[in-house]
Amino acid sequence: MADEKKYWFPAKRYGWGWGLPTTWQGWLVILAFVMLMGAGGAYFRPQHANGYFLVYAGVLCVLLTLVCWLKGEPPRWRRGD
Repeated sequence: MADEKKYWFPAKRYGWGWGLPTTWQGWLVILAFVMLMGAGGAYFRPQHANGYFLVYAGVLCVLLTLVCWLKGEPPRWRRGD
């Protein structure tokens, strides 16, 4: 039982990807993502950003996906079985 891996993000029941976190570490990752997106939105004002916010948001999304991939259940297509 001690070798059983605890996933931070379970696989979705339908489709491909991950669902809501099941551990406090997963919720902390989501909270950090939301806070960093909000901070980036406040820092990169639309009139001065010149597309920097899109790059910033893209990097954050890639990092979130990487964490989900490493700490989440292996993704696969599911039909609810």
